[in-house]
This record gives sequence, C-alpha cells and structure tokens, in this order.
Amino acid sequence: MYEMVKGANVALAALSENTGSVIVSLQWASQSGEGDADVSVLLLGENGRVRSDGDFYFYNNPVAADGSVELLGKKPTGEGSEDRIVFDLTAVPPGVERIVVAASRYGDARFDELDGLRVELADAGGDDLLRFTIDDAGSVSAFIFGELYRRQEDWKFRAVGQGYATGLAGLATDFGVDIDDDAPVPEGGEDLGDGDDARPAGTGEAPAAPDASAPRGAGGPAEASAPAPAGTAPGQAVPPAVPAPREPSGPPAPATRAPRPRTAKKKITLPRTVRKTLAENDSWNEARLFPVSAVKSDRDREMRATSVLLSVMAQVPELGRRLTAAFGAPAGRMETFTEVALPHGDSPRRPDGVIRVERAGKLWTALVETKTNGNALKSEQVQAYMDIAARRGYEAVITLSNDVALEGSPLVDVKIDKRRKHKVALWHLSWAEVAHQAQMLIRHEGVGNSAHAWLLQELLHYIQHDNSGCHGFQNMGAAWVPVRKGIDDETLCQGDGRALEVVESWERLIRQVCLGLGGELGQKVLPVRRAARGSDPGLRRALMADQLCLEGRLQADLRIDGTPGVLTLGADLRTGKLRTSVEIAAPDQGYPLTWAKRLIRKLADAPADLHIETLTDAETGGPRGTLERLRPEPGDLIPKGGAQITGFRLSLLKSMGSSRGNAESGFIRSVDDAVHRFYATVVVHLDHPVSRKGEPVAA
Repeated sequence: MYEMVKGANVALAALSENTGSVIVSLQWASQSGEGDADVSVLLLGENGRVRSDGDFYFYNNPVAADGSVELLGKKPTGEGSEDRIVFDLTAVPPGVERIVVAASRYGDARFDELDGLRVELADAGGDDLLRFTIDDAGSVSAFIFGELYRRQEDWKFRAVGQGYATGLAGLATDFGVDIDDDAPVPEGGEDLGDGDDARPAGTGEAPAAPDASAPRGAGGPAEASAPAPAGTAPGQAVPPAVPAPREPSGPPAPATRAPRPRTAKKKITLPRTVRKTLAENDSWNEARLFPVSAVKSDRDREMRATSVLLSVMAQVPELGRRLTAAFGAPAGRMETFTEVALPHGDSPRRPDGVIRVERAGKLWTALVETKTNGNALKSEQVQAYMDIAARRGYEAVITLSNDVALEGSPLVDVKIDKRRKHKVALWHLSWAEVAHQAQMLIRHEGVGNSAHAWLLQELLHYIQHDNSGCHGFQNMGAAWVPVRKGIDDETLCQGDGRALEVVESWERLIRQVCLGLGGELGQKVLPVRRAARGSDPGLRRALMADQLCLEGRLQADLRIDGTPGVLTLGADLRTGKLRTSVEIAAPDQGYPLTWAKRLIRKLADAPADLHIETLTDAETGGPRGTLERLRPEPGDLIPKGGAQITGFRLSLLKSMGSSRGNAESGFIRSVDDAVHRFYATVVVHLDHPVSRKGEPVAA
C-alpha cells in the first residue's frame, strides 16, 4: 500500500489498472467508544466552488443521481469504525475538476479527541491502494482528509489534512453551498446544521475563505518551499496542496438557487401499524408473492432464496445499488440471472446467480454462491468460481450465507493467481445484512414508489420466515460446549484454540445483533472497539480469548446513535448470567438529589429489578440498589462523605441460554432478547443527546 504524507499526490493509474470505481474509507477510533464523525463530499468546478447545492453530499443527501458518489455508511473496524464512500469516476460530470472528501463532528466534539485518523483508498477489486495517516488534526469540528482531482484524462489523489473550526456548515459555505440555517425545515427534511457551528443566513457577510498565510484550525497550507509531491511530472504545474476555494472567474451566480441540501426528498415508507385484516380468522394465510410452504430441501431453499433476492435487487434500484456499491459495482442498469451454466474443465459449473450491471457500454459482472440454513461455504466451490471469473474477465464473486464475515478473517480460503492481469474480488454478504438493508429502506429511509416498498416487504417476509433458511448467524460452533465445560470445572487454559473459536462466534453474534437492532430503530448501531491503538483484529481476539479463559466472561460494547451512553453486554459463563448496562454522565448543573429524583421519575416504566449504581470519584464506589427499592427513597443514591457524583450505571441481569443454537433456550436467542429488552425498557426512557442536525434524537 502506498503511504502518503501531507501535501503529497499520486496518480491512481500508477497504483492500479482498475480505478474506474474506487472506495474511499475515512477511519477513526475512540477509547471511550463514543467518538464519531460524518463524512461529506463536495464536487468542485474549475473555479474551486460547487456548481450547485446538489454537488454537496452528506448524511442527508448520500447518493448522486448519476451514481458518481454514494455514501455507504459506517462499519466497525479493529480499532473503531470507518465511513465509506464509493466513487464511480467514469460517471463524474465533465465540469467537475476536484472532489473534496471531508468529515465533521457535531456539538462541541473535536477531531483531536479521536485516535487513528486516516484515509484509505481501494480500487474496484477491493485492493488497498493508498493510505494517509493524520497525526495533527487539532481542535477542529470539520476536517478535509483529501481530494480526487483530474489531470487531463487521469485522476489523482492528494493528501490534504486541513481543519475547519466552523464545522460542516462553515466548510460547505466556503465552497459555495447555500445554507440557510434560520429557515424552517420543511416536512420530510432534516436540518443540516452543526449546532452552534452553523452560520446564520441573511447577515450580509460573505463566507470567509481559508487564510492562506495561517492554518485554519489544526491543518494549513503546505509550505511554499516544500518539494514537488510524488507523482508530479517534471515541469508540470503543481496544484495547491490545500483545496482552498478560489474566487469565481465567471459571472455571478443567479439569485435563485436550487433547493438547499438541507431539504430531503420525501420518499415512501410503509406504516408500522398493521391494517385490520379482512380474514375471518387466524387460520387464513395471506397470499404472498414469495411462498415458502413448498420449500422442502436445502437445495430448494438455496435456489428459492437466490432467485427471490436477485429478482428484487433488479426491480428495486435502491436495494440493488445499496448491496452492490460496496463491492465496486457501478451505478447503471442491473439484470440478474440464476442457474447459469459456465464452462469449467470437463463439465460446466452452475453458480447460484449472476449479477450484471451495464454503464456506458461497459459490463460489471459478479457470480453469486448462496448457502442457507447452517450450510457452510465450500472452499473448492468458491475457488472454481474465482477461476471462472478470472478467465472470463468478470469483476467479483459474492458469497451469501447465514455466517457473518470477520475483519481480517475470510470465511473461505482461495488462491489468487497473481500472474493474471485481471483481478477478481471476493466479497461476502450475510442474510442478516440483507434483512437490515431492506428494513432500513422500507421502514426508515424510503424508496421511490409504493410498488418498490411492497416488493421489499415481501422480500423481508420471505427471508425472515422460519422455512426460508435465511436466519442469519445461528450456531456458536462446536467449541461452545467444551469451552463452557472447561470454564465450569476450571480446566480451560490460556492458548486453547477452542476459546478463540468461541470469541470469533461471539463477535459474529454481536455484529448480527447490531444489524437487527439498527434495522428496527432506523439508527446506526455499531460494535465499539476499545482495543489499544494499532492492534490488529487477530491480536484483539487473542486477548479476548485469554480473558475468557481467565475470567469466564465475554463482553461487547454497542454504540447506538441518539443514546446517552454505550450499551455494554456481558456474558458470564461461570454464573450463566447476561448483564446489559449503560452508564450516563451526571448533569452539569443542579443538585445531586434533584438528579436522583429526576432519574427515578424517568424510569417509572422500567423493570422493578433494574439495578442502579451511583458512580463517584471515590475508589470505593457509590451506593446502589434496585429500582423497586429506590423509588420511594431516591436520596439513597446520594453517596456519603462528600464524594462527587460522576454518573449512574443502569444494569439488568437475566439467565442466558445454555445450548449453542438459536432455539428458544439457546444462547444466541437469549443475547438478542437481552439487548432488545434493555433498550426497549430502559434506554428508551433516558435523556437523548442533541443530534448532529441540532434537534433532539427521538427514541
């Protein structure tokens, strides 16, 4: 991977031959688990400013109509989380000369509170091409990581590293985006605002451009005496290292502007309430587009599930694009096929499905291999499809199963012939992720028309049906019982490979729990990585395996957008108990007794056995008790001896399932139930922080 320094630039063609589509990842970590940021993209013309407000892409405008830009959202990494953007460089309009890639924090949060800031770029095949690590972000609320820019017909990437103290609204305004933060938000729209960082409109003040002589925030322009960056030909003019907006050279923009980016297009979602049925009784089964009653064998399930998913992907562009964009597919006309015969040796191979996307006369093709129930992917089968794809010039092989891929640990091992000029990317998709994306579209984000919403609902009903075989991760593995037994009789030793297998299964389970809860809430739910900066996924899992052997416990932290703290889940295999908890900070103002009374009032509908513990600055800890006992006497939460209250910890305990599967009495089901119950009965009653749009986040 090409390592970049601030101010350097490099031609993408020098790093890969497959850069028609690229994925840019912005990454960061936080030891508290609560640090987060949002990516944004600005398309700039020759004058260094956006051509219109539609050239600004952020959390409220994530997709370009021409497919040139798509914000894919966050996913967990070994150290924290990353926000990804896919760029189809072949679809970028000719009038766009530069693409600025930035991120912003909200409220009083600043980038110097985050660790491991970096930007990485991968080609359409998933190969990592370059990395730019930022060590000096500074106390700024918006930050430009880098930019893509044209030189003749080629694209280059520049490592920028410039901070903005004025937040997302200030950054966007400086590049010509028209933002009116005093205007009311229309129905179906969301406020762009960055809280106090937003600039008021109607003041008559021109937006301030970055000072070329001094850094703005933490970053600043490169020194004039700096050597020419790598990738610059002799005699070639070096573009400015910091994409500071330039004064427009053409006539002034007309007074009438396009709809401002803060106004979201209203799309169709399905109501949560179920309409009253016209059936005479419960025995009447509603007719379904995708019936499951006739599915008998595993082969039937695989064929039916593949056909159902691929057909909906082709007919509902929102779902098809969402599931394939992360795999390097361009935005274009999609067609899908099943049971296609492809030559391979003496007998043809039949992949479960084929996805083809056409754009500008070019084809992107992926072979699909599907598994349902507990069936595992077979390495030799996937290897054969990789070889076929390489010979035929296809771009990808996509595996689809109930398993969840782990970072740095592929589900199947395949050999890549590096002598071949054409590279094939191997991607994995879990059925849980398909269900999550369908639920997000039809319940929260919306789709283009009612027919698409109905198709997605039928897809979701099918893959969530017990007989479909698309149940997601549902087995803790063969090591689960021996590890539990070894913990009970204290014979499990550090270094036992079975403990590592259980830790990997735990990580898959937590990822699936996040997908399920996030789909229901319409919020981002991500595992929090508290590992030390620089640790790799393998090392993190090894440390967790050692902890499991020594303490008999598994633990995970979940960050849910719009909640006041990190949700912690612990499984104690010695006692057979699950503990879900959240810590909330003490208010900045008021009296401790007022805090305690207010907390008890807010938890009026919470379970009586909820444990509440007062957190203090003293080593001995604070008072604790059940909600049932504290309701008549909230003052019992006030510590004696003058210790200062720093916050409160709320916890629920429940017995965990013993079996390794997903049955009613299984461990997987008990973990999922524990997280959902804690959120629905405890977290939902707590004060929610102000959102990045400047409004309270609804539960």
